[in-house]
Amino acid sequence: MTSPALACFDAESVLALGYAAATDAIVRALRDGLDPAIGPARSSVDLAHGQMLLMPAETTTATGIKVVTVAPGNPARGLPLVHAQYLLFDRATLVPTAVLDGTALTTLRTPAVSVASVLHQLPDRPLHVAVIGHGPQAQGHVAAFEAVRPLAGATYLVRDPARASVEGVALGSADARRRLREADVVVCATSARIPVLRSEDVRDDAIVVAVGAYEPDARELDGALLGRSSVVVEDVATALREAGDVVLAVAEGALDAATLVSMRDLVLGTISPPRDRPLVVKTVGMAWEDLAVAEAVVARDGRRPGTGAAE
Repeated sequence: MTSPALACFDAESVLALGYAAATDAIVRALRDGLDPAIGPARSSVDLAHGQMLLMPAETTTATGIKVVTVAPGNPARGLPLVHAQYLLFDRATLVPTAVLDGTALTTLRTPAVSVASVLHQLPDRPLHVAVIGHGPQAQGHVAAFEAVRPLAGATYLVRDPARASVEGVALGSADARRRLREADVVVCATSARIPVLRSEDVRDDAIVVAVGAYEPDARELDGALLGRSSVVVEDVATALREAGDVVLAVAEGALDAATLVSMRDLVLGTISPPRDRPLVVKTVGMAWEDLAVAEAVVARDGRRPGTGAAE
């Protein structure tokens, strides 16, 4: 007996879900009882020419895995550094049902997680957003916030405006510091390993989202900012293992690990952070998030799993 053909979703099909629907998928998964603390951790395999990341997950309705490869030599070959594919399975039979472009899935789910985390903390007015970075995640976060709130303005802060893919302001300049102080939401989406955002540049009522660093020795935020903020993470154990912004701030004594707030508690309203200090959301990307969004992509398309046909 042969397995049915997989339903295939290319990058365009994945991104067609949109940021608002992806945000809803993240929120719905948490409200339906998913606990990010339960489930296998991301694993890494060293290869001759790079690294492979394996991100399996299971919910009450599906099972899936994202396979990511990182090849440091690829940029010199004119190829992307990272490639990814997502494989979705029937939960009961474990028969593969769909394959999705994993890079597009990551592009979609990362901003969706950020917005889902702070959705009910956003001021009820057009937002001023400042983004440190200019790549797909930086631009994706602007689009994701715009999908749930009108924007009063969006500014990209970059190291070299002449080389940026968008019109930007030089990071560290007086203009950049002014834009940061004006921002309701500050997003850090860089490959930096040392802080690109300093505590003194952030308002007491600002929301800060940091998504770029996912290793324990890399950070985008300084310890002083985390020390004066309410700090939200996807899962406390995961953050203390992988989130350098958190790990290093705790090691410096700037942040007490016992004060970390889980994203689930924030989304469900179990905890209400004070409004007189910054709210910092630090994410590293977890496998359940990919699965929740992948399910939403397939459901939107209306294909019966495993057939490639519309209902």
